[in-house]
Amino acid sequence: MKLQQLRYIWEVSRHDLNVSTTAESLFTSQPGISKQVRMLEDELGVQIFHRSGKHLTEITPAGQAIIRIAGDILDKVENVRRIAEEFSDKERGTLSIATTHTQARYALPSVIQRFISRYPEVSLHMHQGTPVQISELASKGTVDFAIATEALELFENLIMMPCYRWNRSVIVRHDHPLLKQKSLTLKALSEYPIVTYVFGFTGRSQLDQAFNAAGYTPRVVFTATDADVIKTYVKLGLGVGIVASMAYDPKLDNDLKALDASHLFAASTTKIGFRRGIYLRSYMYEFMELFAPHLTREVVEGAIKTRSNEELEGLFKDLELPIH
Repeated sequence: MKLQQLRYIWEVSRHDLNVSTTAESLFTSQPGISKQVRMLEDELGVQIFHRSGKHLTEITPAGQAIIRIAGDILDKVENVRRIAEEFSDKERGTLSIATTHTQARYALPSVIQRFISRYPEVSLHMHQGTPVQISELASKGTVDFAIATEALELFENLIMMPCYRWNRSVIVRHDHPLLKQKSLTLKALSEYPIVTYVFGFTGRSQLDQAFNAAGYTPRVVFTATDADVIKTYVKLGLGVGIVASMAYDPKLDNDLKALDASHLFAASTTKIGFRRGIYLRSYMYEFMELFAPHLTREVVEGAIKTRSNEELEGLFKDLELPIH
């Protein structure tokens, strides 16, 4: 049994049993992977994958158990490599982050600027996606950190820690009737077409819940994952925009006006986290503290010691989070 064989079956399972795609991701050949998988099955005396002709169709029950342990072994091998790197050169390495456009565009720039200034030899990679994609990337170990607001509770093997709370603003053109109202209400908003985030993005669920609880149906005419796109269509007169307050800059967005909507919607919490069991380099601890100052190394190590999401939530239940 070779470590390479375990990596092959693990990667094949992650690529929907597509050996060709797996080979491309590993920069090797499809026949080479197929041969090594067959050799491993022959050595173990069990089938890991069912086949139809040359195609893999599903993972066998034995394969499920073997692949799960293979993943644990590969995690430990990765941890060995990280420990060696930590003790050989604390200032050099890689850091990969998966996050949404809102975090990448508005919350992270100053943090990344300070981090790169402190660790110029650390190669930083950012992946953008939906909250579910972000959580999955961290859950599978493809990235080091996930930063998002929604869907993070879907993966039990993630340690997700609260960073800050935020709310929403309604953005309109300077000639919009809403600017003449004394107070902003859900009823008034429901009378206009709305441009906002795609469901499942950037706290969108709280927006829908607020309208539903008040008995109104928002007339959402356009959705996007990108606050800048939302602002563009508000400028075109497509509707009233509802975005994270951090996405509005009075100087850069001077052709729009923002109305505080924090009294209409429940605040959302952005979290940062990583897969349970991974070894964190020193600079990873420092990145988290730069992003959320209350997440000191001591606090993060306390979170690592928790054994469930319930225990993890209890650790932070009395924490007063900053508001962005």
